[in-house]
Amino acid sequence: MLRSVIIAFSMYSRIPMPKTEWDERAMRYAMCFFPLVGAVLGATALCAAALMNALGAGTLLFSAVMTVLPIILTGGIHMDGFIDTSDAAASYADKGKRLEILKDPHIGAFSVIYTAVYFVLMMGIWSEATAPDIPVIAIGCILSRSLSGLSVVKFPLAKNTGLAAAFSSAADKKRTAAVLVVWAAAAVCASVFIDARRGIGMTFAALIVFFIYRYTSVKRFGGITGDLAGWFLQICEGAVAAAVIAAGRFL
Repeated sequence: MLRSVIIAFSMYSRIPMPKTEWDERAMRYAMCFFPLVGAVLGATALCAAALMNALGAGTLLFSAVMTVLPIILTGGIHMDGFIDTSDAAASYADKGKRLEILKDPHIGAFSVIYTAVYFVLMMGIWSEATAPDIPVIAIGCILSRSLSGLSVVKFPLAKNTGLAAAFSSAADKKRTAAVLVVWAAAAVCASVFIDARRGIGMTFAALIVFFIYRYTSVKRFGGITGDLAGWFLQICEGAVAAAVIAAGRFL
């Protein structure tokens, strides 16, 4: 199990980890610990927010730090998927061509535009966050990764190669799915316990994006890929943050 934890953190974060062999046995349960990466990221975000509050940081600096912090901690692996998927989705080509665009190491105009829009929106969302919003948004990092991992082991794959296919084929799908559902349920319960309105808002936003993700991936790509899973995670975390803030303010 320890090797599975190391693989999860080595793959989905830039937190230093000891070297380990990525064999089939170790990868069998690696996806079970993907939400644990989210828990560490969420805890780091809470600490960063508390530090900036103690230092009297302004709104612009606060929102900028909270926007880029996940990118720094993950190395941008999920944003890379967002960028590639933005280009492929904007191409309006057939499924085969879209999958080719996902593999293309170059980026196009649409990905640049959508990435700029994403960061501007995230900064705007974080600029509206209040102290009660932050713990629930942090828990959203666990929920988004639970759902992303669940898609890897349960959704149809667009191809038999790539990151998603590697983790999906190596995983003990039944047990991994069960563990990820428990992670998701725990995140929902914890958020509702902290604040019912914000927790419910977080849950509905994440589930809506999750179902849109499944429909889009199957309809437009023939299934999911690692890039699409990253695209989903970035969209989900933005939607969760917006929903938590809106629920706290208007409900």
